[in-house]
Amino acid sequence: MIEESRIDRTIVIDGIPLPELLDEPMVRAVVHGFYDEILRDDLLGPVFSEAIVAEAWPRHLEKMCDFWSATLLRTSRYDGRPLPPHLAIPGLDERHFRRWLSLFRATVRRLCPPEVAQLFMNRALRIAHSFRLAIAFHRGENALHIQPIAEDAL
Repeated sequence: MIEESRIDRTIVIDGIPLPELLDEPMVRAVVHGFYDEILRDDLLGPVFSEAIVAEAWPRHLEKMCDFWSATLLRTSRYDGRPLPPHLAIPGLDERHFRRWLSLFRATVRRLCPPEVAQLFMNRALRIAHSFRLAIAFHRGENALHIQPIAEDAL
């Protein structure tokens, strides 16, 4: 009889081994805590409330939990395309992304140990820049002037 062996694989994100502290409950806490802040925010709350009807929020939150789980924990739960819904939002611009990043940073700093908060933020900063470039391209705008938003500039 051949004994099954369990292979522990260290997940590496951006060259940093994933801290054991980061798990599904933490991802869920971040997602739910962040969107609680979003819905209370004067700038972003109306944008999200218009884009996502009240009865669709539970599914959206689960989808975002799947997204962040796949992004940081390397699960395969997310199979969506996050960009198209953002392309459909008229007037979405840098101030929205800056506010999104500020609220996200406050949430991860409140809920996560520093090394985990930084992993979330590194990924969020990249996502924001990628989305800003894609939105400009989609609108036929010149994207050459779009610079990444630096965390220390929030």
